Amino acid sequence: MASALRRAVTIACANVSRRAVVGSSVKFAYTPGIPSHTPAPGVAAAVQKQLRHATIIVQHRDTETNNEAVPWDFTPKNYELVKEWLAKYPANYKQSAMIPLLDLAQQQNAGHLSVSCMNKVAEICGVAKMRVYEVATFYSMFNRNPVGKYHVMVCGTTPCMVRGSREIEAALEKHLGIKKWETTADNLFTLGEMECMGCCVNAPMFVVADYTNGIEGYSYNYYEDLTPESACNVLDQLKRGEKPKVGSQTRSKAEPAGSQTTLLSPPPGPYCRDLDAV
Repeated sequence: MASALRRAVTIACANVSRRAVVGSSVKFAYTPGIPSHTPAPGVAAAVQKQLRHATIIVQHRDTETNNEAVPWDFTPKNYELVKEWLAKYPANYKQSAMIPLLDLAQQQNAGHLSVSCMNKVAEICGVAKMRVYEVATFYSMFNRNPVGKYHVMVCGTTPCMVRGSREIEAALEKHLGIKKWETTADNLFTLGEMECMGCCVNAPMFVVADYTNGIEGYSYNYYEDLTPESACNVLDQLKRGEKPKVGSQTRSKAEPAGSQTTLLSPPPGPYCRDLDAV
């Protein structure tokens, strides 16, 4: 069984059309029309378990829930958002809205882009399907496999790494009982990695994409100045349905570790939103 599993994974990884390396994720493009080398049912189940909800994508293989025959469309309410994005560009440049439309589709589709989602965006933008596949497989913000309701992405870039992001990642793996790129059995959390998100002064940090309530309730919040303990506490609060403190977990915004040394009186403005109220 082990040798058959290895052979199935080898075939899946070898039979690809294009590879893009994005950060620490390796993603492969969807190529319609290429016959699948389908392993025996037992091996297929083992492969699926081995790669369950992984962010590392091999060549697309049709499943019962992810193939071109599965209907998918934006809801009437979300079509209003589609129209808003299309209105930002000239009529003959509708493809310029491709990335925001893919983002909307992913939010509506519980955090990932199925083939039918991508095909619908291609239809709206008036481009070949492959043009959308190329974009969706290039950017790590787009998930080609299902993710949990909360997609937790730990920053893996150098400033966060030297400030302890690897220890935070290890603590989250132990706390959730999964490895990086996997999803918990209750489908609540997926643990991943993202490259620099611009919070180096408050390193280490992670971001949580919240897909629990579709587009209306979608959020993409940063949690900064983390320790292994506070990182696990953020996830525990989310699991209880609470709203953890967004931003730094130990100080206000990006002040020095000791105390504020500049802007000791109220500035004249314009003002940022009140992060403590988020």
